[in-house]
Amino acid sequence: MRFFKILAVISITVAVAACNFTEEIYFNEDGSGKMSIAFDGGEMLQMLPKTDSTALDKAIDSTIVFRDLLREKKDSIAQLSPEEKAKLKRLEPFSLHMVVDPEGGVMNFNMFTDFKKVSNVNDAFNAFQNASSVGPIAGGKRMPGGATEETTIVNYSFKKNTFKRETVILNQELFEQSIDSLASAEMFLSGSTYTFKYHFPRRVKSTNIEEATFSMDGKTMIYEVNFLAMMKDPESMMIEVELEK
Repeated sequence: MRFFKILAVISITVAVAACNFTEEIYFNEDGSGKMSIAFDGGEMLQMLPKTDSTALDKAIDSTIVFRDLLREKKDSIAQLSPEEKAKLKRLEPFSLHMVVDPEGGVMNFNMFTDFKKVSNVNDAFNAFQNASSVGPIAGGKRMPGGATEETTIVNYSFKKNTFKRETVILNQELFEQSIDSLASAEMFLSGSTYTFKYHFPRRVKSTNIEEATFSMDGKTMIYEVNFLAMMKDPESMMIEVELEK
């Protein structure tokens, strides 16, 4: 399926082309809400080999519901390793919408889900990166150099009027190796961004992010960072927001 071939290319091309991510969360008063991780790969589209099987001759607008796919492919999944099964299981709550228009230079991915509490979607970014692992079970091929062992995890919490987002390095040695592997792509990644966009049910009272901007009603916080800088020092990307009572 061409959908999964294109999706799998992200794990490779994202390391050599400027890209822009947006992490967006909408909170309800009871702490439930919805999250999305969006990826603008317009520049990446221009770098896809024209003679490769991923080359597109027509536009795509498609949505995959991972829960349905994993149920449909349960026999194939049963043959995978425990590690591969765990990565696929993490995708279960999400759906993925992909829009690709070769003529218009558009290549957008948006992975989204609803949640009862935000801690249920911990590590959504790793899940997004691992989405290409559905390829082999859905008729596609695994791309060389695909997702490797994860080196960090992102944790979210929304308790007692306070929202927190923090990243933890799981394996320092592997993390340093992953950073070293980015050296050859720094020229491209230096222009990439990662934007945090959080919508709260009440006005923001305070935050530790001095550079953040806010909507007119004070309920939406936006913070854009350099993607490469965040990858190199993920633990520094700790966000804390206190809301008015």
